[in-house]
Amino acid sequence: MKLSRRILGIKPSATLAVDAKAKELRGQGKNVISFGSGEPDFVSPPAVFEYAKEAMKRGETHYTPTPGIAMLREEISAYYKKRFGLDYSPVQVVVGSGAKPMIFEALAAIVDPGDEVIVLSPTWVSYIEQIQLVDGKVVVVPTQDTDFVPQIERIEKAITDKTVAILLNSPSNPTGMMFDKETIKAIGQLVIKYDLWLIWDEIYERLVYGNIKHYNPVQLIPELASRTVIINGVSKAYAMTGWRIGYAIGPLELAKKINAYQSHLTSGACSISQWAALGAIKESEKDVCKMVSVFKKRRDLICGLLSEMPHISFPIPEGAFYVFVNIKDCFGKSYEGRVIDSDITFCDALLDAELVAVVPGSAFLAPEYLRLSYASSENEIREGMKRLKRFLEKIK
Repeated sequence: MKLSRRILGIKPSATLAVDAKAKELRGQGKNVISFGSGEPDFVSPPAVFEYAKEAMKRGETHYTPTPGIAMLREEISAYYKKRFGLDYSPVQVVVGSGAKPMIFEALAAIVDPGDEVIVLSPTWVSYIEQIQLVDGKVVVVPTQDTDFVPQIERIEKAITDKTVAILLNSPSNPTGMMFDKETIKAIGQLVIKYDLWLIWDEIYERLVYGNIKHYNPVQLIPELASRTVIINGVSKAYAMTGWRIGYAIGPLELAKKINAYQSHLTSGACSISQWAALGAIKESEKDVCKMVSVFKKRRDLICGLLSEMPHISFPIPEGAFYVFVNIKDCFGKSYEGRVIDSDITFCDALLDAELVAVVPGSAFLAPEYLRLSYASSENEIREGMKRLKRFLEKIK
């Protein structure tokens, strides 16, 4: 039976695979602690359920307009005006079934076969696969050797006459690091200079800690409005991963094309979920602030515990809910006779020995690292870090 070269080249999501394996082991009665999934462990805010319940009572169970219900798109526009001072019309907003499909639809609207899209490594697992799904070419600019701070000269050197877009994520999954104002401006100037698109994924923009501030590129360089696609959603900030609502904001002509693509792909997002998302954005600000406060405590806890462990190093994450841990010092050593020669063997040995699940850095094009999510309870973090420390102390 024939299968397409496109699908044969696609790798399953490593983060979801780790989460699935952890759940399978739990189903066998094993006490697995997983730091794999990028999913808040909070229940969605009360307004989410209230708006969903009222929508069901009204019988809002039919197709919605393909780009989303008018009230939700109006609320998203108002949110961007209030938060970033940006004037986007509701017709420039396209709501879809999560941020992941919105990135894919944006790429489908921009990329022709053979076109190049620049990403920075470490990079989120699905960027690579989605670019390849639209027959684009991935161009990777590394940042591991510069403390995850992108070098503008490297990015400019990677641009060719086939480059059509730069795809960026801040706060970053997997590192938790963020672009500062000057870096965003410098990248924005490259986008203008070389007539490119900027796909700006800010799904974690509410999850920022301390005195660090998140900036939107259009906020800093208004001229970018005509060439920037903003990707956001309610999954992370409002603990609504299962509701599957994301959105794209961009210039009107591109928004129309994304909408047209979506009309043939999904017909639009779930009606009840859209009303639930409206409740989240309109009435759940206090809930978001509480969650951010808890995430900061968890970040401080996990970083404090990691700092006491041998063989590893890591930057303090500024946003999102991930720590990206360098385990290069473990390579060539062994755990109870089992040689650790890669991030994969490290993760397998850790799961076998201590029932702790983490995501190998190779999934993010950074094979000397691990990604740990701290979107779990303090008790789980403490127990999981105790097991990880015990594991590391036995590596000789």
